[in-house]
Amino acid sequence: MKNFLALFMTRNREFYRDKGSLSWSILFPLILIFGLSFALSNDRHVYRVGVLGEPTASINLLASLPHLDIVPYTDEALALHRLTRHQLDMVMAAGTPAPYWINTQSKKAFFLEQSLRQQHPDGLEKRTVTGDEVGYVAWVIPGVLSMSLMFSCLYGVGYVIVRYRDLGVLKRYRATPVTALEFLSAQAASRLLISVGTLAAVFTGSHWLLGFPVQGSYALLLLVAVVGAASMIALSLLCAARIDSLEFMNGLLNLISWPMMLLSGLWFPLDEAPELIRQISLAMPLTHVVNAARAVMLDGAGLMQILPALAVLTALTVVLMGLAAFSFRWQKE
Repeated sequence: MKNFLALFMTRNREFYRDKGSLSWSILFPLILIFGLSFALSNDRHVYRVGVLGEPTASINLLASLPHLDIVPYTDEALALHRLTRHQLDMVMAAGTPAPYWINTQSKKAFFLEQSLRQQHPDGLEKRTVTGDEVGYVAWVIPGVLSMSLMFSCLYGVGYVIVRYRDLGVLKRYRATPVTALEFLSAQAASRLLISVGTLAAVFTGSHWLLGFPVQGSYALLLLVAVVGAASMIALSLLCAARIDSLEFMNGLLNLISWPMMLLSGLWFPLDEAPELIRQISLAMPLTHVVNAARAVMLDGAGLMQILPALAVLTALTVVLMGLAAFSFRWQKE
């Protein structure tokens, strides 16, 4: 424990003495969040309609309406959930009469329904849902915060360890009683504290100034951040376990982080993505962090609702951390 605490405090001092890294870890997500909030609006000139089951019949009914973006769904609950958030303007299914759902709190749904009724006065069955609009900025903020956490964890620990190895620092540690597990655990604990602490500061400041919605528990959001950060740190430690080159490490982290950003549902829903892409997305830790954070912030989800995501992240942390400790190398080949 003495070795662990000494390494933990050393890494913390190294971080907060580097004013550039400390400032950037706070300023970058703030700039991105505020930029999105001022640059984006929720006005859309296209009506989005979800069609359930076999889409041909529904598409035939909608063919005469202009400016439609038709999205096929196999999961009725998911489509109606999108409708309650105003991410869809209507949901339609095949049948006789053909059922369709609208959100009674959506202005766009009202005009879309009038156009549909004019074209097809008979053979339709109206159903309704309710729900307040969740704008794109409010929807994307949990993803931006999760992305900030990912970058802080991936580059803040793995890159540092490769630099230590490149400079010969790890070679000196090898002459001490410190074990690989103690060293990696101390690095992970330090980065966990730093990443979650800076994220909490960014969240508090942006939430106070922008007032984006948080329907669920703040303590549960903190738990998501801690478990998510631990999984990202373990992934970074595994990458750094045997790499000597800073350039190679930087390329590897880019290779990992960019697909996670694009395929985690951070910037846009994956409802229209092929099934293979959705399955690949579920293998990425960032996907589970984003989904859990969104569920808490936008839906008010409790612990039981996000427990599957937390279980996956915990399992990833244990497995990746074990592999990193097993394969860790103190010096260059």
